[in-house]
Amino acid sequence: MAAPRILLAGDVFGRLNQLFKRVQSVNKSAGPFDALFCVGQFFPDSPERLEEFMNYVEGRSSVPLPTYFIGDYGVAAPKVLSTASKNSANLGFKMDGLTICENLHWLRGSGKFSFQGLSIVYLSGRSSSEGQQFGTYSQDDVDALRALAEESGVVDLFLTNEWPSGVTTRASLADVPAEASDSSGCDPAISELVAEIKPRYHIAGTKDIFYAREPYSNTDAVHVTRFLGLASVGNPKKQKFIHAISPTPACTMSTSEISVKPSNATLSPYTFEEQTGRLKEVTKRPGDSMSDSQYWRYDVSKKRQKSGDGDGLCFKFIYTGSCPRGEQCNFQHDMDSREQFRRGVCLDLLLKGKCEKGPECSFKHELQNEAENPPRRRVGSGSMSVNRSKECWFCLSSPNVESHLIISVGENYYCALAKGPLVEDHVLVIPIEHLPNTFTLSQEFESELVRLRDSLQLYFRNRQKEAVLFEWVSKRVSHANLQVVPVPSSRAAAVPDIFNMAAKRMGFKLVSKKFDNILDRRKWLRTQFDENSNFFYAEVPDGTILTLSVDENEKFPAQFGREVRNCLLISETIQNYFQCDHSHSDQMLSKCVEPEMQPFHLPLLGPYLVQQVEVIIHLALSLCQLFLVAYETGL
Repeated sequence: MAAPRILLAGDVFGRLNQLFKRVQSVNKSAGPFDALFCVGQFFPDSPERLEEFMNYVEGRSSVPLPTYFIGDYGVAAPKVLSTASKNSANLGFKMDGLTICENLHWLRGSGKFSFQGLSIVYLSGRSSSEGQQFGTYSQDDVDALRALAEESGVVDLFLTNEWPSGVTTRASLADVPAEASDSSGCDPAISELVAEIKPRYHIAGTKDIFYAREPYSNTDAVHVTRFLGLASVGNPKKQKFIHAISPTPACTMSTSEISVKPSNATLSPYTFEEQTGRLKEVTKRPGDSMSDSQYWRYDVSKKRQKSGDGDGLCFKFIYTGSCPRGEQCNFQHDMDSREQFRRGVCLDLLLKGKCEKGPECSFKHELQNEAENPPRRRVGSGSMSVNRSKECWFCLSSPNVESHLIISVGENYYCALAKGPLVEDHVLVIPIEHLPNTFTLSQEFESELVRLRDSLQLYFRNRQKEAVLFEWVSKRVSHANLQVVPVPSSRAAAVPDIFNMAAKRMGFKLVSKKFDNILDRRKWLRTQFDENSNFFYAEVPDGTILTLSVDENEKFPAQFGREVRNCLLISETIQNYFQCDHSHSDQMLSKCVEPEMQPFHLPLLGPYLVQQVEVIIHLALSLCQLFLVAYETGL
């Protein structure tokens, strides 16, 4: 397959007749070309050119080839773009452009799309503090690109209107135009973005000069980046305003091909100094009682709120669950909104308070809650995460939990006895932060999870037992809990067969894979986990991982063995347990188990608070019923 042939143009300023005349000439002599991408101001800079421009928009003149623009500002821009935005064909997220007329497409906001194999990323508009509806980009647009930068694969083209600040650093002075030293038309935010995105080509306009910088190398990437600044259409200095390229898509290139560096390649022009902010003094809020404020250490939502004074939500955190800026981010890292997004709530509704697509949107337009009649709450409210921490039965910051079940507290995880255990040393491993599953935490925290798992294994093996670990990952689970249940060592070899048999009875087939190394198991599990579906996995004593992905609309009982005989008896027994007052027996049990675990290097930290979520009833029933199957079949 031949490489796509692309035309690039600078600021058009509404001179569409001149632009397309030149395009047709180039297309005839060196074409055919597949598309035209325009950077810089696309709309007229004066009312005199409006009639010419509207002839194309309203269909009286034709656009000769697919044309994409990001310079959504100038005369008549608000009217034209507002009309296009209301078109039913343009509603929702359309990263490959909103259609203005035949062959003319507006790349709105920021995004990434594929064009004939090329990976294209863009940032529409210019930097501005005025917050206009059109012609400026928002922090959400920037955060979205930062989220996209973390995705795998190489970006072929990055389109911006303004130049990145400092692009001429380390460049050959003989080739740098004198006008390039002027800071107007440059944006430091774009410098940061291009350093993160690392595109093969970066195209920009606005400065009304042509400049092709020498290729420069990228940090942590094998390929080079070529920057190209284009002049405006019909500029008086006759500088180049149209340029042709034919790049082979990076996704089709070998490592040796993409890593070739020209002899004139330079180091990256973007060098940033890390800035460390002063630690803010933590002061007690007026009216805080001692019982409320003593849990600040584990109230992650309060730590999030301290980072930045912005009222908006961080797009990257809501979309991915993490933000590389951390406490330096100017926007809220609201876990409750992140959870709402995971439950299928419309991203536009969460970030902007409304959805432009309206009834045609396939996402939910009401906040989702596990209760039957969830209370309506304002999205983005600063108190949402704090309230969630106080209400959640797993958050250590909640003052309403029972401290006697805690047996170990680490940096990112803590261990607690299950309230309503299958056996007396049934343990839960729970993230301290309010997260929906153990995969939400960064991979750098896996080592702590592995240490806890190994310590529990040693503890159980000292008692002639083996540990079975399992987790049910669902949008309905608000705070993760990894179950660790011991089984007699003499029966451990039968556990995989028990799981597979119960799954077969329910019409499901588990995926099985065996590993010798626990870190390899977790890495593989992350590749199997899909945020858009529910996911069950179990780790059995011989190192085998059993997994099952379940679509959101597919019914999957949390208790595998629901059809097993005596299921009702087991269910009744466990439910009776919750109807009784076991606070004293639990307290006695934790006092016995906690000292026994101390020699196995669990970081013990006495009275911190936790309360078991009732969804564990289903998982507890599942394992009980699985062992019933084993008992009946003689496994």
